[in-house]
Amino acid sequence: MRKKLSTSIYTFKTIIEGNAMYVDKTKEIYKLISTLDGQFFLARPRRFGKSLTLSTLESFFLGEKELFKGLYIYDQPCEWKKHPIIRLSMNSISSSNADELENKLSSEIDMIAEKSAIKLSLKTSDQKFKELISLLFDHIQKPVILIDEYDKPILDNILDTEEVLKIRALLKKFYGIIKACERNLRFTFITGVSKFTQVSIFSDLNNLDDITMIPDFATLCGFTQEECERYFAEWIEENAVKNEMTKIKYLEKIKETYDGIRFTEKDVTVYNPVSFTKAMEQGNFNHYWFETGTPSFLIKLLKDRDYNIIEFENLRLNSDDFSTYEVDNLKVEALLYQTGYLTIKKYQKDAGIYTLSYPNREVREAFVKYLVDYFTPVSKSKTASLVDDFRKAIQENNINDAFEVLNVFYSKIDYSIKIKREKYYQTIFYIFFSLLGYHIKTEVNTNKGRMDAVLYTDKHIYIFEFKLNKPVIEALDQIKKREYYQQFLKDSRELVLAGVSFNSETGEIKEWKIESTSKQK
Repeated sequence: MRKKLSTSIYTFKTIIEGNAMYVDKTKEIYKLISTLDGQFFLARPRRFGKSLTLSTLESFFLGEKELFKGLYIYDQPCEWKKHPIIRLSMNSISSSNADELENKLSSEIDMIAEKSAIKLSLKTSDQKFKELISLLFDHIQKPVILIDEYDKPILDNILDTEEVLKIRALLKKFYGIIKACERNLRFTFITGVSKFTQVSIFSDLNNLDDITMIPDFATLCGFTQEECERYFAEWIEENAVKNEMTKIKYLEKIKETYDGIRFTEKDVTVYNPVSFTKAMEQGNFNHYWFETGTPSFLIKLLKDRDYNIIEFENLRLNSDDFSTYEVDNLKVEALLYQTGYLTIKKYQKDAGIYTLSYPNREVREAFVKYLVDYFTPVSKSKTASLVDDFRKAIQENNINDAFEVLNVFYSKIDYSIKIKREKYYQTIFYIFFSLLGYHIKTEVNTNKGRMDAVLYTDKHIYIFEFKLNKPVIEALDQIKKREYYQQFLKDSRELVLAGVSFNSETGEIKEWKIESTSKQK
């Protein structure tokens, strides 16, 4: 019988009994559970299979062996012993302040205790947690702890520094109980989006084995290319026909749109499981993962700290940058990686340097669109027609009309966020072209200087030079004087030189001037 597809069910037992699609990840899970009383931590972006991984572990430790029939782990030498489970989903315990979080945690521990007919006598959430572990160990069996999205209460309040520090202190005490009770536990698995380090939450839980960037677990969450083609073969064949494409071309587009996410130094990428499954189900190439939530706090941090968004195309971090993440000293670069908006593209082992960029077209286009909506608040109903007008103007090499459209967006930028620096206007320019899917490079080096931007289309190459509060002729003269066009003269496409002058007082493009390179030959 054909499997059912679902992106809204995260319970392993429901998936198996309902004949829904389950991509077998039990080989990696077997590596985890076969260790002696292991305690693990895994950070992955949202909607990436963390909850299903915890549910699979729960079914294993409940001894539900028959659910695993046909999966890798079923035939392995495992002890299918039933253990009491302490499972906490911090998504459901999310709170706006520390007092509310304490009350919800305390109530949650009480409910878990009641299921095992245990009555707790202590008052605070951390002491109840410790008491529950002790009583389960004494009267039933070594318990298993499964905590999902441990950092959700922090991320929900990340911009309220005063309150988030109180929440951090509360969680530090609560999670610290796990280490204190280590000898009474069979297994611990904690997931989240980020890992707070040093004197933060995990300082009292430093015995956790962090598998986030361990190559052996690179594909524990997400679908590999081989898994996609093996498990979803029927849908791939059908969708290729539906989209009037060959199977090869369809797979190429699916890969370009949803693949490319890499979590470790191991050169292996995965698809976002939600996006890929939805694409199989619907037969199109929509932006599914991004629609499940918008990174509003990330955008605010990017703007407040004046980050150069252009650098996200080729961002370099060293190994330490991935583990220096504190609520009172947020590093946006690491946060963008941990939340899935940037991914590892290259790793230089000898230098310990990671090169990051957008993982795929879905993430890149959706993130850039969100930036446009945030920085240039043109009404959404008007944006679609303006974008279409702009695309047509570029296709027809009608730069004057294109700049008229651009000026609508520049003029709508709130005066309070207009910055009197050329870099800001260059960034908006880059964001807008990227939104349309054009290949645009900025800060392009030559032997005589650096070009502000180069735009590539099927028929043209545009060289842009920007000036702030200066005559546009200075921008055009700089391109010609430094002969920025020389490296493109052998290209068959027509070369167009474009000088652009911005007015910092109005925030608009003051004037522009274009010339064909035929005048330079």
